[in-house]
Amino acid sequence: VQLQASGGGLVQPGGSLRLSCASSGFTLDDLKIAWFRQAPGKERQGVSCISSSGGTTYYGDSWKGRFTISRDNAKNTVYLQMNSLKPEDTAVYYCAAGNRCTWYSGIYNYWGQGTLVTVSS
Repeated sequence: VQLQASGGGLVQPGGSLRLSCASSGFTLDDLKIAWFRQAPGKERQGVSCISSSGGTTYYGDSWKGRFTISRDNAKNTVYLQMNSLKPEDTAVYYCAAGNRCTWYSGIYNYWGQGTLVTVSS
């Protein structure tokens, strides 16, 4: 039973990346899925969260209008489309599954291993 985050890499400022979060051993259908990030030397921050149906999404202020969270329950996968990336977006991005959308990381039952996003010219 695990989550697998992927899609990170090196991208230039202004570029885009799409992160994926897939599960193995359980389905994501009934779970809320969030993306968190942890920049070097900083605490983990909530970036975005999506309801189980995908009908409701939440974003931290720093990412509204640039990032889009979506999910494909048929593929058991959640995505984070990141556009207009900035150097300050550099961080390890984690996906997490739980029963609520909240920026409090302790409430999530399952975590992916993280994928590194580096925004640099």
